[in-house]
Amino acid sequence: MDKLPKIALPIVFAFVAVVILISKSAVTINSGEAGVLYKTFGNGVVTDEPPLGEGFHVVAPWNKVFVYEVRQQEVLEKMNVLSSNGLDIKLEASAWFEPIRGELGKLHQEKGEDYVQRVLLPTIRSAARSVVGRYTPEQLYSSKRDAIQQEIFDETQKIVKDEYIQLNEILVRDVTLPPTIKEAIERKLRQEQESLEYEFRLVTAKKEAEKVTIEAQGKADANRILSASLNDQILKDKGIDATLKLAESPNSKIVVVGSGDSGLPLILGNN
Repeated sequence: MDKLPKIALPIVFAFVAVVILISKSAVTINSGEAGVLYKTFGNGVVTDEPPLGEGFHVVAPWNKVFVYEVRQQEVLEKMNVLSSNGLDIKLEASAWFEPIRGELGKLHQEKGEDYVQRVLLPTIRSAARSVVGRYTPEQLYSSKRDAIQQEIFDETQKIVKDEYIQLNEILVRDVTLPPTIKEAIERKLRQEQESLEYEFRLVTAKKEAEKVTIEAQGKADANRILSASLNDQILKDKGIDATLKLAESPNSKIVVVGSGDSGLPLILGNN
């Protein structure tokens, strides 16, 4: 009985040491994450092997694992930029991005865990200032939003593609102009819209007037042609044709009394 505590004590110490060793060695990578291994007694950050994937991993307790989110992420940036004529514009844009999984070791080694602040955001700001500086406030407010968005994406992509970052999209969410400039632009747009509406009414009225004129001209031409064709001889021929049809009718008795002023026979009949 006196020997039991002497035997149990080393066992307890060994058990505690194993628990500590396992807790220091065990690493769990969650869904949508990947781990960069750092070997303390090796060459430091492992860049020539794929990063640790999702699940449970056991590493040497003297090594470290840096966990990165590798799903698509979004970062929102608000900035002040200048238009082509020097006016201060407030721009709000967001970027959809993700680290390139296969280059995660190099990203950690060269840029670090705060790569978004060190690389991505400064690049977006620089691209936005460069692009917006090519446009007037009116273009920024109305017709050029999609073009500006695409140009900011293209310029940002040129830089971050060599920084182990995959840029998926740039979204320009808001463009805020100085109030006086915004009011002037809106007033001008309203005037242009009213002018277009007035021109449309004029064109419509002109077309309607042309339609009425064409119809009236057509009727006048038809009447003139008809009047020119109805001479006395034609009228007599029509009268003779009508007289012959009446004479052929079995329900009529026809008496020819002579001729009228028009030279046509006079027809008298009863049933």
